Amino acid sequence: MSTLSEELTWRGFVNQYTFADLADINEPRTLYWGVDPSASSMTIGNLAAAMLVRHFIDHGHKVILLVGGATGMIGDPDGKKQERDLQTLADIEKNKAGLAEQYTTIFAGKDFEIVDNYDWFKDMGYLEFLRDVGKHASMTQMLDRDFVQARVGKGGSGISYAEFSYSLIQGYDFVHLFREKGASLQLAGADQWGNSIMGVQLIRKLTGGEAHVFTAPLVVNKQTGVKFGKSEDGAVWLDAAMTSPYKFYQFWLNTDDETAEDLIKIYTLLDKPTVDELIQAHRSEPYLRTLQKRLAHEVTALVHGSEKADQLQQITEVLFSNGTEGKLRAEDYKLLADELPTVQVGISAIEALTGSGIAQSNGEARRLIEGGAVTFNGQKVTIETELGTVGLLKKGKNSFVIVR
Repeated sequence: MSTLSEELTWRGFVNQYTFADLADINEPRTLYWGVDPSASSMTIGNLAAAMLVRHFIDHGHKVILLVGGATGMIGDPDGKKQERDLQTLADIEKNKAGLAEQYTTIFAGKDFEIVDNYDWFKDMGYLEFLRDVGKHASMTQMLDRDFVQARVGKGGSGISYAEFSYSLIQGYDFVHLFREKGASLQLAGADQWGNSIMGVQLIRKLTGGEAHVFTAPLVVNKQTGVKFGKSEDGAVWLDAAMTSPYKFYQFWLNTDDETAEDLIKIYTLLDKPTVDELIQAHRSEPYLRTLQKRLAHEVTALVHGSEKADQLQQITEVLFSNGTEGKLRAEDYKLLADELPTVQVGISAIEALTGSGIAQSNGEARRLIEGGAVTFNGQKVTIETELGTVGLLKKGKNSFVIVR
């Protein structure tokens, strides 16, 4: 088994760290990682950091997972061009529950502890916080943060005292967990480096102790240069009610070749020989999309379970193959009915094409059928075809209608 530092290096997880030597992370310790409850679900951006945490767990580190009930009441301003809208307390409670449930899913079978920073902030007075924490924070350093300069500079939208103080609150989280749980390491994404360093400095000033930060680079789409984690419909969520398992699976399946080579290392637990073999096979025959198919299955299985991943793999193979549409099962049609246009059984192929919006008129529908572009359960249809059974109507390679 490779060391943790070797594992993280080949997977592309190494960004900034406070250790004198990267190999220092190989010594097991207690660490924490947290997500603010700005939504009831994590995104696949958060999932990348969660996979980093998973490797630390697998190499013997004790892990504390934080839901930011206190920090969520303010909202992290870093990277935001304007002030956030405050969430209601009820929304924060709902979101915390959602995050905790996802922690349990992603780290199933592993040893970890979930904590909420609201528990140690709820009884802390304002003067106590200023005296015990604020007194030891440098205003100069806080003002030098890039996002602060952008917000208070010419043309900036300004920043409230609450959001300006966010890094102090997060920094104190580290102090509390250092004192009470022995946490001496914080894991984070690259965009959290400034907030995390605040904790390291406060620990040194308040306790005389030593603590460290390790950050992973933000995942970027190689083709667009844009921060990874969004689709045409917006953010890609882990919650099935916010991004359906079908859309989730298709998102990974549609990843471009270059980016997929990075993602298979970051978002799966496949070992290096397996990943190298997949990449080599993909480069030899990229049209088979071997890499994307394995990536989609692995990540979907992690988030939504192996059974759902298997079902989506089967559905996708049927949808995008030739002449095998009849292999869909009743439960597959039920799932697809929420994702694709649906028409009632017993109508003509022409009516199905126009009723679903695939054809804009009866004339266009006839031309598509006469041109051989339309099949039903794998068989070419004619102008006279009546769709008398449940099945899949398909135009070309990528347009589908569910007949139920």
